[in-house]
Amino acid sequence: MLPDIFSQISLVLYLAASVGLLFYGLNTYVLLILFSRKAKETRARHREEEAAWDIAHPSGSDVGLPKVTTQLPLYNEYNVAERSIRAIAAFDYPKHLHQIQVLDDSDDETCELVDRIAAELREEGIVIDVFRREIRTGYKAGALSDAMPSAHGEFIAIFDSDFVPEPDFLRRLLPHFTTEKTGLVQARWGHINRTESFLTRAQSVGIDGHFGIEQTARSANSLFLNFNGTAGIWRREAIEDAGGWFADTLTEDLDLSYRAQLKGWHLEYVPDVVVPAEIPETYSAFKSQQFRWAKGSIQTAIKLLPRIFASDRPFFTKIQSVFHLCHYCAHPLMLTVALLALPSLSYLSRSLPEFWLAVFGLPLILSTIGPTVLYLVSQRHLHPLDWKMRILLLPALVLVGFGICISNTRAVLEAILGVKSGFIRTPKRGSRVAINYKTAAEIIPYLEVAGAIYCALTVYTYAKSGIIAIVPFLCLYVMGFALVGFSSLREQFQTRRAR
Repeated sequence: MLPDIFSQISLVLYLAASVGLLFYGLNTYVLLILFSRKAKETRARHREEEAAWDIAHPSGSDVGLPKVTTQLPLYNEYNVAERSIRAIAAFDYPKHLHQIQVLDDSDDETCELVDRIAAELREEGIVIDVFRREIRTGYKAGALSDAMPSAHGEFIAIFDSDFVPEPDFLRRLLPHFTTEKTGLVQARWGHINRTESFLTRAQSVGIDGHFGIEQTARSANSLFLNFNGTAGIWRREAIEDAGGWFADTLTEDLDLSYRAQLKGWHLEYVPDVVVPAEIPETYSAFKSQQFRWAKGSIQTAIKLLPRIFASDRPFFTKIQSVFHLCHYCAHPLMLTVALLALPSLSYLSRSLPEFWLAVFGLPLILSTIGPTVLYLVSQRHLHPLDWKMRILLLPALVLVGFGICISNTRAVLEAILGVKSGFIRTPKRGSRVAINYKTAAEIIPYLEVAGAIYCALTVYTYAKSGIIAIVPFLCLYVMGFALVGFSSLREQFQTRRAR
């Protein structure tokens, strides 16, 4: 009796998780429709805004230009700090109207490097201040908040240390502050090291999907949009009106974005302005970054969804904010399917004919195809010359996405349970590996390898039972867990040998 009850409960949870994944998958089609409705119109409007700005502010003239402060938060970024600082100092903008704030919380050789570069730039007439704190209270959010009183600009540009903006960055984004209620203009992320490895190529496709389709769809259709933490310009008044930077979530950028929009500020996304950035090159660094984003977004959802649903926003906008903020909840649902497929089998095989098994497998197929279509469209839209070659990487992205669901499930659960954790910096290589920053070893890769073995057993059992409708889907778990797990273990062993 007990085994039957366990199988039935497993089946109910399995089907519930499958339906949840179906909703996430179907919403990608909604975003694609929203994108197709407004993409061309938005791009044309952006061109008109830039043309009007060029007429009002001809090159070489500083008449009417606003003061801008560019903030660069750093923490032990010796490999990339100089590259970013010099790129920002090279902005094609009047020197007396542009202040650079290097927010350096480092405790290694980065401090000496920053001081030397800052001294050199001051001799060239660049206004650059180095802001340091004895205690990293609030991490990045704390640094941004503490430095705000010393900022001169009415507009605040923000970059992470691995971003390398072009000289015309300010002149291309400022034109899009077309109304007094435009609080932020966000640029698109590019990829410095896209071709470095299998992992970086896969990540580039995922990032392009977010910036190529999702951000355009949200911005153009007046849905909640998020500042991506870097490569954007804030109107200072919007930051202050929204309450400033808070460190109570790991995604201070997402939190501020929603609070600003709830206060009536408009956030604009400009996909044609691209800022190259470094993609994490190791699985450990990638999972560290994803963990922070996953946990922080759920923390923000718990914090702000009640306020969103109490607002006067349209119901459709509210629902889209749930999909946006709770995007990483898809990973616990994926893990639930992987874990419960096997215990559900005994009830499925005895109680349901093959036809209904295929019907129950349909949501899983649709939920997998939806994001894949979104990524395909994004590659064709952003890279029309070589998109056919780029989409060959879609299987890689799918496997990596399946493989990190254990790590991201942990992040989601920690957010729901209120488990506190610090801001973990993503190691960056830069153009030179002078200091080899590493993430700490952890137990998750062993769980991923165990997951691959367990899912392989599930595949074998389903195939032996003659139930093959779900087998291809379960094979993605086997390959994804194996890829991410063994790759992460290899990196940990290499780190130990190096030490």
